[in-house]
Amino acid sequence: MLSKLNSLISLVFYQFQLIMFLISFIGFKVNPKPDLPDDLKYHHFNVDEPPIIDNPQILDYKELIEAYELQHGKPLKPVSRRKNSTKIPKKVSCPKCGAPHQFIYDNNGGNGSYKCKVCSKTFASGKYSITTTFRCPHCNKALDKIKERKSYTIYKCRNHNCSFYQDNLNSMNKHDQELFEIEPEKFKVHYIYRAFDVSFKKLKSKGSTPFQDIKPPKIDLSRIHASQYVLGLILTYRINYGLPARKVAKIMYDIHNINISHQTIINYSNAAGHLIKPFIDHYDYDLSNKFCGDETYIRVKGDWHYIFYFFDATKKIILSYFVSPNRDTVSAITAILSVIKKAKAVKGDFINLIVDGNPIYLLAKQFLDENKKNENLPDLEITRVIGLTNEDPISTKYRPLKQIIERLNRTFKRSYYTTYGFGSESGSIYYVNLFTAYFNFLREHKSLKYNVPVNIDSAICQVSCRIYFHS
Repeated sequence: MLSKLNSLISLVFYQFQLIMFLISFIGFKVNPKPDLPDDLKYHHFNVDEPPIIDNPQILDYKELIEAYELQHGKPLKPVSRRKNSTKIPKKVSCPKCGAPHQFIYDNNGGNGSYKCKVCSKTFASGKYSITTTFRCPHCNKALDKIKERKSYTIYKCRNHNCSFYQDNLNSMNKHDQELFEIEPEKFKVHYIYRAFDVSFKKLKSKGSTPFQDIKPPKIDLSRIHASQYVLGLILTYRINYGLPARKVAKIMYDIHNINISHQTIINYSNAAGHLIKPFIDHYDYDLSNKFCGDETYIRVKGDWHYIFYFFDATKKIILSYFVSPNRDTVSAITAILSVIKKAKAVKGDFINLIVDGNPIYLLAKQFLDENKKNENLPDLEITRVIGLTNEDPISTKYRPLKQIIERLNRTFKRSYYTTYGFGSESGSIYYVNLFTAYFNFLREHKSLKYNVPVNIDSAICQVSCRIYFHS
């Protein structure tokens, strides 16, 4: 018996070797990139200090002409042009004082350089406006625009005598210096600034969804044929126990003798998910100021979407649950704004968020810091826990909080996997809304001695639900 087993194992091993040989012989290559969401390495990303900003000085050419007349005792005449001189287009005006084309010189024989007679400003063809100049805080040189991203523009200091650049070069070891000579693009040695073109007011007014075509469900839960008890059973099976809609329909018929289609169950869930969101967002939570965040992913219409979770690690309360098709800085800003809104009851004006090495959170902090004074935002600190091992004191101290948010992601995924993805953006958002309501108000946690994170009186809950559901 043993010899027969050994011969079978040898045969299987021989077949495996033969298959691998044939694969290599015919040149078949397995795609090394699986169909997974982005998982990039962010270890070396840093955000430099703010630049020196030179705002343009805008003058009024009419006031300058009046001042000229008072000083010289005669009016400033328009430019006197010769017959063969280049005509200045009527659309050309001085970007500094606004003087019209009558006061503009052709500065280099029709090659696109102009000079204003009123304020002596020189400017190039096509550049009829003055833009803000960003200067390096280390050498005061003007920054060059090098790249344009979706929500910001990247500026770089190209001065090789800049102290920032020289200090980075001098701090390299011998191996890095040799590699820098061969592949300089792998090192960040120049000062970099990212100027956002995102309006804070627009971002704030956009709401909690990046999708413009999301419309409220047409189902009115106050007018459905099913009773409140049946609706409660449907939501319990679908959200609390994470069952797919078809299984819920089967359970409702087999156990409760209620014939209801799986599509009706989805419609009821979507309607409840839409109505419950104001209750989750405006509830006055009692928080601990120990917040951690991370992104997890879901399938929506066959594409990867991301959920930006921020979480009170002590009270086990989800503060942000933003669903976005992009893993970008704008989504991170929106998620952090949700935390700031809910953390208004936290003592002090300081919020520390524990996140991973994803650079979008550092960029979000930069954007919020730039708008802090105008929008009355609290001081924000981003603490990054990088990698899977504790290689620095910060990772050692805050690793437990990072692991807590990872457990939240796993809890959601266990419930989400039964849905096999979503067929619409609205369906994914409504499902995440319901899961958040379940996690904050209904799910018992071992670390809370098997209590729910937010324990509210049933009578208050019914009144609040009626207000939100019928508003």
